[in-house]
Amino acid sequence: MSDNNIDSKGIKTQAIHAGEKPDADTGASAPNLVMSSTFVVDEEVSFSANNMTEETPFVYTRWSNPTTQQLEQKLAVLEKAEACVAFASGMAASAAVLMNHLSSGDHLIISNTNYPGTAEFARNTLTRFGVEVTPVDTSEFNHVENAIQDNTRMIWIETPSNPLLRISDIELISRIAKKQNALLVVDSTFATPIATQPLTLGADLVIHSLTKYIGGHGDAMGGSVCGKQKLIGPLRGEALVHYGGVISPFNAWLILRGMATLPIRMRSHAENALIVAKFLEDHPAVEQVFYPGLESHPQHALAKQQMQNFSGMISFRTAKPKQVAARMMQDLEVIHYAVSLGHHRSLVYLMQTSDLVGSSYRLEGEELDKYQDSAGEGIFRLSVGLEDAEDIRNDLEKVL
Repeated sequence: MSDNNIDSKGIKTQAIHAGEKPDADTGASAPNLVMSSTFVVDEEVSFSANNMTEETPFVYTRWSNPTTQQLEQKLAVLEKAEACVAFASGMAASAAVLMNHLSSGDHLIISNTNYPGTAEFARNTLTRFGVEVTPVDTSEFNHVENAIQDNTRMIWIETPSNPLLRISDIELISRIAKKQNALLVVDSTFATPIATQPLTLGADLVIHSLTKYIGGHGDAMGGSVCGKQKLIGPLRGEALVHYGGVISPFNAWLILRGMATLPIRMRSHAENALIVAKFLEDHPAVEQVFYPGLESHPQHALAKQQMQNFSGMISFRTAKPKQVAARMMQDLEVIHYAVSLGHHRSLVYLMQTSDLVGSSYRLEGEELDKYQDSAGEGIFRLSVGLEDAEDIRNDLEKVL
């Protein structure tokens, strides 16, 4: 299928065919795995990555690789992006964007509760290099607007957010960013391009931890950044080549294979999650449930507007969460008590409030009170897998 035709196809077809062509030499239908670190060239190529162009042939896998390129092309099609660059992890992708597009004296607005790795990098590392960082609740549009400064160069949102599943209005926030001439970056790991395509709503860059839903099987780490070529090109030339967060071609191949089933997996994740969320909402041992697909979610209306799929992530709160977690470690059979998310198997983990608000988020005052009102002593993050929903419910029933 030609590159020109793929944009007109449905997303299930794109997930299978985008970036892939039968091998010209062997006729192989499935993508080849190219593990070579270096490539024979038949023309003079600059040894400096600074001189790379879109026409530069494969030279060295730290610069580019045929298997990784197929993954990037597929991701770009699904996100409706001009270009994409893959990294060794979601954290490598996030750090690349933050370091490449921010300098000393710049100001960053970031979600006050999001993936802890990014939160800690922003608060600890970026500030050490002279970047001013203001965390706000980006689900509250006016909080973002009020945080704008003359030197604001980037707004970073995560929607749905980790772990409270707050929804931020991408389109509204993009208007603020454009008015300020700042980049809007969206971490869309929880949503995936099956639910939300942030670039079509005004975002400049979209981040994914490919380790999660997009890979889908819990056996390969990766990250990606999609957006306009003028923003992606410098990321490849500086961040990928010089920071060195290069994805293994084998991991790229595994993630590429997983993406073929992404649309149907996300449909099943969402169907299971809604069943489990309703079960938890009705359970006497559960104090509160957060799931964008529930009418009780504070931003349910926005989620319906912005997401085509509510994904498979649920957060819920119980009394005495540490005791519940101890039972989970001992008694769960179907669900694994483990970190991470977006895999075919269900995963659950207690996100303790004392850990997050003290070291990762550094929340104080009203923001701390608001988080504790939602999370209590700790909140369980449940990644609902592809098992039978009844088996997931029964497993939870044993430990609640």
